[in-house]
Amino acid sequence: MLKENWMPRAIVATFVTCIFVSSAPAQQAPTVRIRGTIESVDGNVLGIKTREGSDVKVKMTDSVAVFAVIKTSLSEIKEGSYIGVTGMPEPDGTQKAIAVHIFPENQRGAAEGFRPWDARANSTMTNATVAQTVQGTDGQNITVKYKDGEKKVVVPPDTPIVTFVASDKSEVKPGAKLIIFGAAKKEDGSLEANRVNVGRDGITPPM
Repeated sequence: MLKENWMPRAIVATFVTCIFVSSAPAQQAPTVRIRGTIESVDGNVLGIKTREGSDVKVKMTDSVAVFAVIKTSLSEIKEGSYIGVTGMPEPDGTQKAIAVHIFPENQRGAAEGFRPWDARANSTMTNATVAQTVQGTDGQNITVKYKDGEKKVVVPPDTPIVTFVASDKSEVKPGAKLIIFGAAKKEDGSLEANRVNVGRDGITPPM
C-alpha cells in the first residue's frame, strides 16, 4: 500500500520541479566594457587593441547601433540636459569632471544614477539631468539630479565635452578609437556588441 502511494507522489513532485525549472528566467550574459583602437574589420568582426594592451575580437550584431562620438562645447550643457559625468570625488563631496558626454534626447534616462567607473582609479559615473548650471571660480558648477539623489559637479574649462551622433558602419574602421559599454560575453567566451561608440576625426572617447 505504501509503495503504491509513493509512486504517484514521486511523479507529481518531478512534474512540479520540471515546471519551476523550465519557467525560471534565462540568465543574462555578463557584459564587458571595452576601450581601445580598432585594428581590423572583417565583416561584422572587429579586431581591437584594448586600452590595457590586449587583443580582442568583438562581433557586432546584424542590427548593431553605431554612434559617433564628437566634440561639443560646455555651452551646450543647459538646464534640462541629460548628461553623463565621468568624475573624481573631491574631499567636499563634489565631483570634479574629467569628461562629460551629452546624451541625445532619445537616450534620456539611459543608465540613470551614480556608480563607480573605470576611466581611472577611483573614478565615478553620474548619468543625470542638469538642474542648475552657474559659472564658478574653478569652472562651471553644475547640479545634476537622478532618481535616487543629486550631485554637485565642477567642470574645469579644459574638460573634454562630447556628444553622441547616430551614424553607421562607415565610422567603424581601422585606427578609430572606440568604447563599447557592454559587450555580451557568450558561453563560448566570444564577445558580441549591439552598440559601438566610435570617436570621429581622431577623437578618443573620453568617458
